[in-house]
Amino acid sequence: MSDQRDKATTGDVVGDGGVVHAYGWEWSDVGGPRGRSRLPWFGIFLVVFGGLLLAERIWPPLSSAGSLVFLAVGLAFLASWLVNHGVASLYLGGILTALAVPDLLAAANIVKGDGVGTLCLGVAFLLISAVRAGSRGGWGWQAGLGAILFVIGASTVAVPGFGDLVWPVLLVAFGLLLLLRAARGRNR
Repeated sequence: MSDQRDKATTGDVVGDGGVVHAYGWEWSDVGGPRGRSRLPWFGIFLVVFGGLLLAERIWPPLSSAGSLVFLAVGLAFLASWLVNHGVASLYLGGILTALAVPDLLAAANIVKGDGVGTLCLGVAFLLISAVRAGSRGGWGWQAGLGAILFVIGASTVAVPGFGDLVWPVLLVAFGLLLLLRAARGRNR
């Protein structure tokens, strides 16, 4: 039977007292094989990577940036998301691109130092959350995580050393607040 599954077949037409019944069964590849992307991944990667190499020739600071391959893979996933709207492509593309951007910002002397990577990841999760909200999926946990990462990263970039002392103190205070609230609830 498994040999016959992949072949298009049609059923028999059976007549029964003047009434005709038609039965059919067909395997179809409408829109391509199931589970396969409609995009030529390698082609997208080559276009993005080639474009980044050309940009490196035009703008030399890119040559000292981190792996352009890493950035190209992230952008290829985002291109796939734009066409296929696959959730995994959105997450992978957003996170990989966010991890590659700090090197580009440092190479261009725009911003460097502690907190830039955290800030970029925060922006990525906030954008993922905005896409979810735009497709009526709600803001989700991505908004909370993105906001936390964004605030931690932005404060560390703005005031170097801020995160070394202030964030741990705030986390301890928030934890104590939760514990006191729970203890108050048990005493009632």
